[in-house]
Amino acid sequence: MRGVGGGRWRRVASQIGRSVAVWAVSTLTMLLLAGILPDFRLRSADGDSATDIAVTAALGAGAFGLLSALVWPLLVRLLLLVPALVLGLLVFFLNGALLWLALRVNPVERGAAAPETAVVVAAVMSAVASATGAALAVRDDDAYRRRLYRLADRRRRSTPPCPATPGTVFLQLDGVGHDVLLDAVDKGLMPTVARWLGTGSGGDRPSHRLTPWRTDWSSQTGASQLGILHGSNHDVPAFRWYEKARREVMVCNRPTSAAELQARAIEYSGHAGLLAHDGASRGNLFGGGAAEQALVLSIATRRRGPAARSRAGYFAYFSDPANAVRTALSFVAEVCREVGQSTRSRFRGQRPRVSRGGLYPFVRAFATVVERDVVVAAVTGDLLAGRTAVYADLVAYDEVAHHSGPASRDAEKVLQRLDRSLALIENVAEHAPRPYRIVVLSDHGQSPGETFRSRYGLTLGDLVRAGCGLPVPRRAGRTHSGAEARAAVRAALRRPVEEGAEHYRPTRGSEPVVLASGNLGLVSFPDVPHRMTKEEIDARHPALLSTLANHPGIGFLLVRSERHGGVVLGAYGAEIPLDRLDDQPGPLAAFGPGAADVVRRTHTFPHTADIMVNSFHDPADGEVLAFEEQIGSHGGLGGAQSRPFLLSPLALSAPVADGTELAGAERIHEVLRRWLTESGAAAAPAPGDRERAA
Repeated sequence: MRGVGGGRWRRVASQIGRSVAVWAVSTLTMLLLAGILPDFRLRSADGDSATDIAVTAALGAGAFGLLSALVWPLLVRLLLLVPALVLGLLVFFLNGALLWLALRVNPVERGAAAPETAVVVAAVMSAVASATGAALAVRDDDAYRRRLYRLADRRRRSTPPCPATPGTVFLQLDGVGHDVLLDAVDKGLMPTVARWLGTGSGGDRPSHRLTPWRTDWSSQTGASQLGILHGSNHDVPAFRWYEKARREVMVCNRPTSAAELQARAIEYSGHAGLLAHDGASRGNLFGGGAAEQALVLSIATRRRGPAARSRAGYFAYFSDPANAVRTALSFVAEVCREVGQSTRSRFRGQRPRVSRGGLYPFVRAFATVVERDVVVAAVTGDLLAGRTAVYADLVAYDEVAHHSGPASRDAEKVLQRLDRSLALIENVAEHAPRPYRIVVLSDHGQSPGETFRSRYGLTLGDLVRAGCGLPVPRRAGRTHSGAEARAAVRAALRRPVEEGAEHYRPTRGSEPVVLASGNLGLVSFPDVPHRMTKEEIDARHPALLSTLANHPGIGFLLVRSERHGGVVLGAYGAEIPLDRLDDQPGPLAAFGPGAADVVRRTHTFPHTADIMVNSFHDPADGEVLAFEEQIGSHGGLGGAQSRPFLLSPLALSAPVADGTELAGAERIHEVLRRWLTESGAAAAPAPGDRERAA
């Protein structure tokens, strides 16, 4: 007992010592700022002695520290209903108000600061205090753990101690292809991953294995993550598609669509998801059955219940004023970085290139700074709380690669910062109350190439209209970006559903609905209630299918056939029935092994479009032509987009036997579920078990 009591007193003394040190450094910082900034003073109008000024600074710094510790969490809690992105921008002003109040309550009543100066002083003092506290606590494991706990969800205090069996963390690096990861490791951009693979400079033995896998035809986060987390991505033909019965466009990154897709997957698979047993879902499109969810799009439209828990992820992070200020400063720096990089790209005349103006710099900063920081903080909290399974999505690379290119210098810088996030999570895992196994994976890759419009001067919609004999606008309209970060921003701003843009409104006659998902296009005729056949399309628009199939920017088409059930169409009159593709791949030959399997599977989906259009693909350089305004794209077949990776600890069984291809997101779900079982966790029920299907 004496040893326990002595340890407690040592921890108290250590905490007091650190607090005094932080107070002293904050006092010196305030004195320095008072000497630099003309609108910030610590003396009366008549002048004071150096001692009086020092006392004023010490009292002001102490009052600001106390207000930050006591008032800031309450202030953020009251503002929890404010959109998260707006809250991040308000950080400077709220912190400045606290400093102004600290000077006002100062008993010596000598300090004063102009409002705009108070914002600057508060930001600098918060950053300095945070850095000082972290430096003093770096060698103190208990202090380090307590600091990280302030970022965590604290609602599990009443739960029993966590088991000694290993927990598992699944970290999804959105859009990072297998070859991109290897190239980054070879260039020294990702030392943490290199160390895990045993290729680092330190000569460490490998702790992980790297396995490529092949996506479904719809190589995008909606289809992949739904299959990974819920075990089914049946009837997800693309990122966006038109459903004739509902007269509605489904979009994977729209909250209402994500909620519907999740419900369908639960019903189809017969279980709640991968994370149903003591799991946490962070920054994902779907919940995976987790009880703890933060920044999950499928619950973003809810005002109560699970949505409150999701918003609490922002509170857990922004309740620490130092972290809030640091993220806000990083946000501004990232906006400036994007403006500088896009300006340099334009002046150098780099090709291919897409527009990066408007709100894009802020969307990029949200994805690469705000969402990354909040998600990483949530994961660290989950580790320290001892949760059994955690799945988190980091979308930073995907967002930047869409606009800068998958192999661009801009994207490589993002990979470096993501590697630092992996190192931080690995470090936190060492302080967790149970051992953890870290699995890193991607949901798809990205394929380079200029846009279909920039190469041919028209959009896919224009080409379809021309094939239907309809007038084509002089200027091609822009397509919507499929980047996941935009949906996260809309959800944070409480504008998650773009009803006007995504709901079909009747047009004249039989005008088609043309949608783009990367280099995958979908053409639907809304006035026909069923999926049209090739024969019906030819009877209505005799030139349409030949116009599309023979265009040099299009690789192949998939249509339903009254005679063959389904056929793939290509240039020069190629028409291959689906059941003959293995022996006669025709236009699918350029897309490599497995292309026939995923095309046949998509043909069975109830909501497959009347015409499925895949762009041209050059196997020599991996280039595709996006039907959206993206120079790094994914969503269809062709190149690196269909080849993501799975990086798993050697302590877990091999994903597949040697020589066997790991294909499809649903297969990844089975592998991850097996690993949870090996770690002693209760895995999700096998498909067919209907418990928790609601």
